[in-house]
Amino acid sequence: MDRRYQGQRRKNFPSSSSFNSSTGFRSNQTKSTKVSNFSINTPKNENNSINIHGGRNTKQEDEVQAEAIVGTCPFMCPEDERVQRQRLRDLAFFERLNGDPSKSSPVLAVKKFCRTMSAKQVQASEVRPLLVLEDTLNYLLNFLDSKEHPFEVIHDFVFDRTRSIRQDLTMQNIVNDRVVHMYEKMVQFHVISHHKLRSSCTSSSISSVHYLNLEQFTKALTSLYNLYEVNRGSNSTFGNEAEFYSFYVLLHLDSDGQATSFSDLQGESLSLWFRRVPSSIIKSREMCFARRVLRYFRMGNYRRFLCAAAKASYLQYCIIEPYIDQVRAFALCCINNCGYKLHPYPVMHLSKLLMMEESDVELFCNACGLETCTDEVGNKLLPTKQTTFNRPKEGFQRYSFLGLEQLERQIASFNI
Repeated sequence: MDRRYQGQRRKNFPSSSSFNSSTGFRSNQTKSTKVSNFSINTPKNENNSINIHGGRNTKQEDEVQAEAIVGTCPFMCPEDERVQRQRLRDLAFFERLNGDPSKSSPVLAVKKFCRTMSAKQVQASEVRPLLVLEDTLNYLLNFLDSKEHPFEVIHDFVFDRTRSIRQDLTMQNIVNDRVVHMYEKMVQFHVISHHKLRSSCTSSSISSVHYLNLEQFTKALTSLYNLYEVNRGSNSTFGNEAEFYSFYVLLHLDSDGQATSFSDLQGESLSLWFRRVPSSIIKSREMCFARRVLRYFRMGNYRRFLCAAAKASYLQYCIIEPYIDQVRAFALCCINNCGYKLHPYPVMHLSKLLMMEESDVELFCNACGLETCTDEVGNKLLPTKQTTFNRPKEGFQRYSFLGLEQLERQIASFNI
């Protein structure tokens, strides 16, 4: 068989245990280009070719950079790979012709990611040029609108094939504004996956799938920042740059272990990272929003956090959403512990504070082990000082979030 186709911890809201106790051509001329905190040499040409991967190059990456090729494959998947995968019945569900696992076509098959592939091992006919890669990416992202298949099935296919797109771009050392827009789309895919996988995966599978998505999310985001730097004009930024920089800050929202994983993946503290961000980005509305949300989260200011979260963009909300109920649980814990036992807290007031429908407030209280009651005139109340508060180990179901009318309009019109 052809082997080419083988396949902070920071001071934060209380943890669950705390809750429990209470709560594209090139010439020979080269130039040195500075990208973030490392220096690299790149051929000077109309495609701005460069190794976009940050940090120290591996031996394989050095070889790719030195021997970059120009792809000539006109299809989404090289013909040799497609024929071999048909023979091996190695076709994803979306690549099968009429559902047959041994048949595909040039308009269905998409090149798989190959971990061991390098420029030394492939021919130009096996690498797709920029135009084909753009068309392939758009084809893949169209699957996200499908309602016929579970999201984790779609994610598994798009996840692997977008890695292959990034691999072809790296082998050809192409960097220009068209590649920037491609990376922005791929980052958006990972952001949406970060949000949707929580509700579509089972509890036993979400951890590994979520971690793998976070890993590639981080790599794609780092490469995107490097692309921004390489293509940056004098005092200019890309239209979506500020929002994409804000994702890095919002990914530091966590108190249940994922922040530690993200810190391990990106290998740099947030304070050091801020020193390398352009001042125009630091001052942008999107970055100010992200820093404000992170500050409120770390301070435990649940009221301001929830009010700020309601002003997030759709993609920002995809990152923030898992922490909203965590913040609500912290607020509920504080109210339960600090309230007067003889003065139950009105559920109507709690609804405004937690930005939830009253009916959801009752369900939320029950999920946290607290009971509600009704007074003689029918008002719903939360008796305080209950000793049964406990954050549910299986997590929270989805609850309403008042004040998201603008966000809902964004979601309805959002397109990758």
